Amino acid sequence: MDLGITGKRALVCAGSKGLGKGCAEALAAAGVDLVLNARGAEALEATAEAIRTAHGVSVTTMAADITSEAGRAKVLEAAGEIDILVNNAGGPPPGMWHDWERDDFIAALDANMLTPIALIKALVPAMMERGWGRVINITSQSVKAPIPVLGLSNSARAGLTGYVAGTSRQVAEKGVTINNLLPGIHATDRADALDGGVARAEGISIEEARAKRAATIPARRYGTAEEFGATCAFLASQHAGFIVGQNILLDGGATNMTI
Repeated sequence: MDLGITGKRALVCAGSKGLGKGCAEALAAAGVDLVLNARGAEALEATAEAIRTAHGVSVTTMAADITSEAGRAKVLEAAGEIDILVNNAGGPPPGMWHDWERDDFIAALDANMLTPIALIKALVPAMMERGWGRVINITSQSVKAPIPVLGLSNSARAGLTGYVAGTSRQVAEKGVTINNLLPGIHATDRADALDGGVARAEGISIEEARAKRAATIPARRYGTAEEFGATCAFLASQHAGFIVGQNILLDGGATNMTI
């Protein structure tokens, strides 16, 4: 399918690895020029060069902490005019409800709620003026079914979800859509970290921890960054202009609900 976005320009945050990289590769395959951001310069440059070689698109890189005001300023200056924004940042650490103090919540909110809101506010007005734009926020299945040990993530991502629900319906008439992608467990570094925590806590191998988690997913496997990226690219496409303010689960059926 021709997604109709050749020549568009996308900013993909945390785009050097994992789900962000999957989104960047799928957009590049559709002919989208990229601005890639991540904290680590080495992995970022390697990903950028691989995408340039594979797809022949322009890839601008900016190594910076997107969750800081200074980092965002650097990224936005390098980005210029953006048609597609993919908001993404690593999730906060797991723990129990009594482990977290105010500073922990502030850090989670900065990374997973306030940063995407700041980027939306910075980039969406120009999209509205041009009459076309796409924002895809990578959040979590936890906004539909909270995960007890991920209380920081539950809280911050639920806040972003509420913001998007209202904002998306205010900008849609100008041709700009904002939607959320809700990943379940995918084969990424984040999954490895979570599985490693389970392995240590239960005294089992990481392979056993992974198999145990996969058994709880109806698809009986982890998702891939490639299939996640393909969904992201479709939401960014010309075909998705009537999808507004939605929370789309990609979890292999793990979240058992009817809506």
